This record gives sequence, structure tokens and C-alpha cells, in this order.
Amino acid sequence: MKINLHEITIGEVTKNYVDNDEEGVLGYDLRLNIRPKYQREFVYNTEKRNAVIDSIRKGFPLNVMYWMKNEDGTFEVMDGQQRTISFCQYVQGDFSVDHLAFHNLTQSAKNQILDYKLMVYICEGTDDERLAWFRIINMQGMRLTEQELRNATYTGPWLTHAKSIFSKSMAPAYLLAKDYVNGSPIRQELLETALKWISKDKGPGDQIKDYMSRHQHDPNANELWTYFRNVIEWVRATFTTYRREMKGIGWGPLYDQYKDQLIDTKALEREINQLMMDDDVTNKRGIYTYVLTRSERALNLRSFTPNQKRSAYDRQKGVCPVCGKHFEIEEMEADHINPWHAGGKTDPANCQMLCKDDNRRKAGV
Repeated sequence: MKINLHEITIGEVTKNYVDNDEEGVLGYDLRLNIRPKYQREFVYNTEKRNAVIDSIRKGFPLNVMYWMKNEDGTFEVMDGQQRTISFCQYVQGDFSVDHLAFHNLTQSAKNQILDYKLMVYICEGTDDERLAWFRIINMQGMRLTEQELRNATYTGPWLTHAKSIFSKSMAPAYLLAKDYVNGSPIRQELLETALKWISKDKGPGDQIKDYMSRHQHDPNANELWTYFRNVIEWVRATFTTYRREMKGIGWGPLYDQYKDQLIDTKALEREINQLMMDDDVTNKRGIYTYVLTRSERALNLRSFTPNQKRSAYDRQKGVCPVCGKHFEIEEMEADHINPWHAGGKTDPANCQMLCKDDNRRKAGV
């Protein structure tokens, strides 16, 4: 891989600057893709944007930028997109700083900006080398998310269509699922969630990469969008009363497992309502998983306190009521005499100490 340092003026970069919105932002006489399709939308706030212009006007150095050279002689901005768009928009006349737009400046002040030299590292290499280098330079500034890095590798018609649905603040997927799914569309978190669900990814994202690789050259992302809509519509139909605890749950796996089951939604809502009022349930979000899977771990049930455990241990004189053997308190675990799912509460009268083996056998572990 070849990496060379160049001095390139702002005037050269802003020549024939064009903002094509979702199709990208071009400069450097249309040879530089300032915002490739895999990059996020412009996210600098006014303060940061103005600080870039102020630094340039005062002749202060900007951080070094990184471009990738393509085989056809064009370039892509790998790092420095937001700084570049800031000064391009200023020269274009899109905003002013301290009540002065670019056209309000004297010719000498304009020339000072246009002649400002940017320090740019230009890299040439393979796709794998590009992604590896991208990860390294991504250590500074506002880092790209893992999904943004995946987007850098699997560009194509499928990704362009997927981003139009999942990756804009008012995109269809966000409007449909904003009450049920966490994450920012422009940071690709909504797209990542949909891909995690459809690819059944449970780990570091390998299944997501496999899915994107298989579909990279598909003409559209209709399969992903249809699946995502089906998940959200199933959630709405199954859980008829919306609560804020429903946001951020892993709905995809639940949909895959239970979408074909006939569920009494009224009975389900009554049970959810009761569980919401149960003080022993400390993870209210886990209720939605529990009513389908019956896994009490999802509820994070309230534990007996150390004092309650000590009282039960002393009452039993350290003897496990199941096996009849004596144990130190550290060798025993608190147990609900009447199980929680049978109506037993986490209170002193319902606490007993069992040896670890008997407690695990009772719990079916």
C-alpha cells in the first residue's frame, strides 16, 4: 500500500463543488468524493463548523486529512469529511460566520482562504487494505461505527437502497420503528439492528458481513425492508398496549420464534400489566421476553437481602432441609420456598437456604 503526503489548497478542493445529497458530495473538480455513500450524513453542529472557518481565516492548521485514490484516478475522503464540507459550504455561500459570508470578504481575505494549504495523506491499496487503514485512522475524531465500516466495504445498489430506508433521520424505517428500536439512523445503528435480526447475528457481526456480501450487488434491499416491517407489525399486533419499556428489545429473534403461534393478546396484556406492578420484577423490559419464553432470568427477580439469608440460615441452624446436611452459609444459596412463578414473594417468610447442589437441582440448572 502506498501513502504519500500532499499539500492541496482549499481553492483546488472547492472547484466544481457539488452536493448531490444521497448520491454523494463531490469536489476537487469532480474528482473527489467528499462524502462517499458509505459515510454518515453531515453531523457537525454550528459551533464546530464555524470553528473550522475561524481556524482557516486565522491561518491555524487543521488536522491532517486522508484520501483514498481509486483505480480510475478519482479520490474518496476517508477522514476529514466534515471539515471539508464545512469550508466548501462556506465558500459556496451556504452560511456566514460572525455575520460575514464568503462573498462579503475582501478579495485578499478570499484569496487567503482559497490559498490555504491542507495537509492530505493519499493512500492507494486493495479493499482489505483500505478497510484496515480506515480502522486505524478512525481512532481520532467522531469514530465510525462498526456498521459504517461495513458499509465502506460493501458499497453497491443494495446498500444505496438500504440507506434510503434505514439511514436518514426521517427515513421510512425510523418513522415506523422509532418507538421500538434504539439507535441513530445517521450513525447506521437502525440499519445494523435490521441486519442483525435478519442475519441471526449473535456475535461480532460476522453474519451481518456475510449477509451484506451476498446481497451487495442486488438491485434493492426489499427483502430486508419487508422483514423489518413484518417484525414491527408483529410486535404491534401482539403487544396491544404500548409502554416505553418496549423500546430497544431484541424483537427480531422473538418474531422468528413466535410469529406463527396463536397468541391470546388480551390474556397477554393482562399478564404484562400484573408483572409491571410486581415489585419482585426489577427488569420491566424483560417482561416482554418472559411472557413468550418463560425464562425468569429475563425478569432479574429481586433477590433476598443478606440479612434475610442470615436469618433463614440461623433458623435452619445451617442445615439444608433437602439433604439434611450442615453447611457454612457461604456454601448455601437463598431459595423461594413457594416459587415466584407460583405466587411466592421475596420476603423473609418465603426464604430458605439450600446447599448449592440442591438449589440447582430445584431450579433445573
